[in-house]
Amino acid sequence: MRTSSGIYVEIEIQDDLDHIWLLTQDPALHERWDLRFSRIHYLPRSSSAEPQQFLYQTRIGFGLNIVGTGESISQRASAVGDTTSSLKFASADPKSLICEGSGYWRYVPTRSGLRFLTWYDYKVRFGIAGRLADRLVFRPLMGWATAWSFDRVRIWAETGRPPESTLAFSLIHAVARLSIGTIWIWHGLVPKLLYQHIDERTMLAQAGMPVGLLPWIGGLEILFGALILYRWSWRSIFFANIAFMVLATMAVILNSPAYLTAAFNPVTLNFAMIALSIVGWISSAMLASSRRCRRFAPREQS
Repeated sequence: MRTSSGIYVEIEIQDDLDHIWLLTQDPALHERWDLRFSRIHYLPRSSSAEPQQFLYQTRIGFGLNIVGTGESISQRASAVGDTTSSLKFASADPKSLICEGSGYWRYVPTRSGLRFLTWYDYKVRFGIAGRLADRLVFRPLMGWATAWSFDRVRIWAETGRPPESTLAFSLIHAVARLSIGTIWIWHGLVPKLLYQHIDERTMLAQAGMPVGLLPWIGGLEILFGALILYRWSWRSIFFANIAFMVLATMAVILNSPAYLTAAFNPVTLNFAMIALSIVGWISSAMLASSRRCRRFAPREQS
């Protein structure tokens, strides 16, 4: 079933048309920044007037790939006009949710660079189950992957930073943020809410605070951990985490110094959290973001 809306993504790039055309039309360069494709191979053609046939491959994990075919027709316009590349694609691979589809890329020159945009839609297999999986999971994921990839190529065009490094920084940032958020949630939930561990109650009493506050503190820690994971692009939260870790370490030193020599002590945990925050802060400046893209066509294009 083909939906009426399709997937639309648009981004502003401060670069010229010729360079963006090269990054997006050369298959060896295209496959480096587009998350949707692992490999793109152009087939020979007798003349440039013919549609360009190609094969594509997408890794889906566990050593499995989805393969498909496609056909593109590119139209280079005048210096003041739009340039369009239309596309048809299909896959006979039984692992592929997509049967066939079509779309286009447009390159619209602006005063500051270029508007690079795409629209595409597709039919799915597997009947009702396939349509449901597409609506709930696959289509939103494809839209996000397209937008994230568009910002990835923008970074490459504007800064020269290769797309491989953008992906690497994104993975580093994800590990740091997921680790920090998970640690906060774990320490709020397990030793404070579920079991109210003796060490937690002892340190609270040694700080001169009522033990009855322990569940409330646990709830706040869970909330802060969830905030770290939910606000993925919020960089300043790493500074907040460092501040909390410094205060927590000082509280242990002043009120519960006996825990400084414990086998698993707050000092090593807090310094590890500070290190993860520094890693997260540095890597967060190198990220691509789907939020930089427009996801709905403006009225004049709808």
